[in-house]
Amino acid sequence: MVCLSRENFAVEGKRKGTPCSSLGAMAISDNRYTEAQVIARLREIFASLHPRIEVGIGDDAAVVAGDKRQVMTTDMAVEGVHFRKDWSSGFEIGRKVTAANAADILAMGATPDYLLVAVALTGTESMEWISELARGIKFEADLAGMHVIGGDISRSENVVISMTAVGHCDKAITRAGAQVGDGIYLSSLTGWSAAGLAILQSAIGGKSEAGKLAVQEFKSPTIDYQFDSARATAMCDVSDCIIEQGGQIADASGVELALDVNLIAKSAEFIELQSIEKELEVSIWQWIFAGGEDHVLLATGKDLPGLRIGEVVRGSGVSGVPSGVETSAWKHFK
Repeated sequence: MVCLSRENFAVEGKRKGTPCSSLGAMAISDNRYTEAQVIARLREIFASLHPRIEVGIGDDAAVVAGDKRQVMTTDMAVEGVHFRKDWSSGFEIGRKVTAANAADILAMGATPDYLLVAVALTGTESMEWISELARGIKFEADLAGMHVIGGDISRSENVVISMTAVGHCDKAITRAGAQVGDGIYLSSLTGWSAAGLAILQSAIGGKSEAGKLAVQEFKSPTIDYQFDSARATAMCDVSDCIIEQGGQIADASGVELALDVNLIAKSAEFIELQSIEKELEVSIWQWIFAGGEDHVLLATGKDLPGLRIGEVVRGSGVSGVPSGVETSAWKHFK
């Protein structure tokens, strides 16, 4: 990963000694703009005068002030697998991929700081679409308190966006700290993204305010940046689904996560989500427990904010999931 410089904003994975100028021109020269123009636009969008950024976009690598304990994560989004350009705008895609990375930092009890972005383009995108993608990244990064400090560009048959997020914390919150007697909490209700996907895949539904919200949550999930996780004993980001992520906490902590549907059904969000269930005749519990891509925080502890959905007990695995609900978590290699 390199900073967005003229020399290095070229084909990802290039062999050492290969001239960047020739490979970079190959990346996007068949459209109505040059590589240099794309870089100039991105430098303009991501410009930052933050005092901790000593060298930002424009050199071989970025130089930033770090902390004693840094938290790092990386995530990749592939067109046709993680997003569709006919469903989402460039701005929405930029927000969604950035949110996924920010949520992983938050899930460790850390504060997001920096973001490195590598993008592979097909060469058929307009400059406006590229700019909208960058603006979406910048918008979500600003919400998270992150600064985009560099990246890379390449060419591919499909759009691929890869990000590396860096944050800091005093003490990381892992999946291994859940204790018997802890409550189980969500920073907000899951299921919205799955409901939005169901609407997009269906010829009906989505006309209500709740339906419109669900579609928007699928395109650009709302991250609970203000969730106070200081007292959490274990935590993770619900990128797959509660069944999968809850099982990971249970296994890592050597406990059982006993979920309670009655607690969930009392929440105001549940009532809203239930109105979409009636439109599409789909199980709301399938969305909530097995939907995924909400990027809600799942945490254990005592008296945490958010929605309490159960209790940590002796045992193993996840219990309390309604019958008939099966995980629909995406698996790249089955």
